[in-house]
Amino acid sequence: QEGAAAILASEAPKRTDDAKALYSYCMKNGMELKNVVFDAALAGYLLNVNSSDYTVERLCAEYGVTYSVERLGESLFLLNRALWEKIHQQEMYGVLADIEIPLAEVLSSMEIEGVKLDTEALREFGDALQPKIKEIEQDIYKEAGHEFNIGSPKQLSVVLFEELGLPAGKKRKTGYSTDADTLEGLRGRHPIIPLIFDYRTLTKLYNTYVKGLEAAVSPDGRMHTTFKQTETRTGRISSAEPNIQNIPVRTEIGRNFRRFFVAGEGRMLADADYSQIELRILAHVTGDEHMQQAFLTGEDIHRSTAAKIYGIPQSEVTPRLRSSAKAINFGIMYGKGAYSLSKDIGVSVKEADAFLKNYLAAFPKVSGYMDKTIADAKACGYVSTLFGRRRALPELASSNFNVRSSGERMARNTPIQGTAADVIKLAMVRVWKRLRDEKMESRLILTVHDELIVEAPEAEAEKAAQILREEMEGCVQYAVPLSTDVHAGKNWLEAH
Repeated sequence: QEGAAAILASEAPKRTDDAKALYSYCMKNGMELKNVVFDAALAGYLLNVNSSDYTVERLCAEYGVTYSVERLGESLFLLNRALWEKIHQQEMYGVLADIEIPLAEVLSSMEIEGVKLDTEALREFGDALQPKIKEIEQDIYKEAGHEFNIGSPKQLSVVLFEELGLPAGKKRKTGYSTDADTLEGLRGRHPIIPLIFDYRTLTKLYNTYVKGLEAAVSPDGRMHTTFKQTETRTGRISSAEPNIQNIPVRTEIGRNFRRFFVAGEGRMLADADYSQIELRILAHVTGDEHMQQAFLTGEDIHRSTAAKIYGIPQSEVTPRLRSSAKAINFGIMYGKGAYSLSKDIGVSVKEADAFLKNYLAAFPKVSGYMDKTIADAKACGYVSTLFGRRRALPELASSNFNVRSSGERMARNTPIQGTAADVIKLAMVRVWKRLRDEKMESRLILTVHDELIVEAPEAEAEKAAQILREEMEGCVQYAVPLSTDVHAGKNWLEAH
């Protein structure tokens, strides 16, 4: 053990196939791990985000290396050499060495720290949900005229489309689809529809979150999620057991869930959230002066977009126009067309189409950027983030129109979403290192989407919040500032 500890803590370069596991092992055993220069799984992920796993055996198969359990060291050596060459060839070693490997250390420490949960309050919340669920159940039975299993798509399909005679949509093996999109299209047709939505929301909250979070709490009263670096196609971090990226934040009742994530005794949570980071990156990469100006002067971007599309002063922009502009600001990044936009803003496809055309005419640089991105991706087969992270898009060469269209949507969206992911990861590394270098007791404990959360002793909370802001806003220099909203509180809801 002593010999191993000395090697791990030395400046000698280390190559591994799972840096996060190695960092965790060292942290748990009071050892230090220095100078990891390569990680086969992370390199394999950067080289091919479309793969399902990054085990040594599968990577050997992909890179033409003979895999042998008896001579694992040799297999690993040859695999690392092949990946090393390829990652340098594709100019992604910077992303690996400056972002992903340092991040592995940050994520191991976050998993070990965990986050404290107020299990008593969580249980009370769950108990209060039960009668509400029962009440909605009874209302649904009343509308259907009899009891049935609401959770069974097959039984629900019979009730909606055969007994109540509602217009059916997609046909599946088990009957007609009862997915959210189908039900959304039936809103206003029958009072049973909104009840089913409410029922699904509440039962999901109860089963996935109340029960799921309760089960995930360790004997130390904290929840230790597992952060994953090689799951998403765009480079974002995901988490499992439980998946905290999925905590519902858009509904009032879902937002309430943040109350149960609390700071330990004598501590506070400092929470920093990037404000509209993807739109800011869009303003930077397209070079659109109007968008940049709005962010530089701190205007409301959606109001300013609406004013520009309609050629009216900002003071005349109604809430409805603003929300339409908001839908299009985000929709444009996801490559949404007139049909999908019409559903988002509740207008006819024709109106949405005119809206889109007006937008692209008002923002020619955005339009030009999107066209160029798709053309470049078709020419070279991949798109890149501003940091050089790549995503191969074989879909663009497909002869199937739908597959090709989805490839075009990914080509528009990945550089923006992927750059945001890179920025957040870089910010995490910088926040973590700064807390360590300044010998603070504050710890980075959570990341959800564009948000970072630090648990700090009360005396350090203000400084921790300041560090979050400085490192998140200062980790890159773009044409517009990457502003953050920073707050502190006793629980996640208060701190957000």
